[in-house]
Amino acid sequence: MICEEISDFAQALPPMSALAGLDYGDKTIGVAVSDGMRQVATPLETIRRGRKFTQDAEALLSILTKRAIAGIVLGLPRNMDGTEGPRCQKTRAFARNLTRLTDLPITFWDERLSTVAAERALLEADTSRAKRADVIDHVAAGYILQGALDRMRHL
Repeated sequence: MICEEISDFAQALPPMSALAGLDYGDKTIGVAVSDGMRQVATPLETIRRGRKFTQDAEALLSILTKRAIAGIVLGLPRNMDGTEGPRCQKTRAFARNLTRLTDLPITFWDERLSTVAAERALLEADTSRAKRADVIDHVAAGYILQGALDRMRHL
């Protein structure tokens, strides 16, 4: 089930359950998870995308099952003016395809500047260029998920 509104998503979730945040890209999927109280998002890992959706979905669903995830927050890469371009269409298609494989509720969170924020945080932590390249996607997923968690606390 895809929930366009974060309030609908929050209502669809069981209490005291963890969420996953995803930074979906052409080559990778950054994954972050929350604690059961939905207070803190923690970057988890980056999935290197395969050639087929089924490979990506299998790797992702394995993580979601192991972590007992109750819902998915998918970063929506809007243009800076708020419009949706081709990348948003790809992200929405990924969400639609995912709903065929899982009953978990899915919502979107505006991810504008999440990668910039993640890069800045990694630079401030004096992370090497090679290490930044390895972790940037799941750190960005953490920013996406934390934004949604913060918003849900104020509903």
